[in-house]
Amino acid sequence: MHTITECRAEENYTLWLRFNDGLEGHVYLGDLVHTKYFRMLGDIDTFNRVAVDPVENTVTWEGGIKLDPEVLYRDLASKAQSALH
Repeated sequence: MHTITECRAEENYTLWLRFNDGLEGHVYLGDLVHTKYFRMLGDIDTFNRVAVDPVENTVTWEGGIKLDPEVLYRDLASKAQSALH
């Protein structure tokens, strides 16, 4: 399991993440804010209040919105792999 060690909201519905193995980078979430479940993240002030739940190791926002760190890790890892080719 990969642990998120740092997380911050950046411009254009993007998160910058760092994991315990050193993998870091940006994940664009703009497509999610248009879905029913993530609609409240369309408010940029809400989006900017992202946090990491230290118990569950999830990226989280108020209102119970959570993102699985493994999904975020795979996204970053695939980008890193693509950059090598």
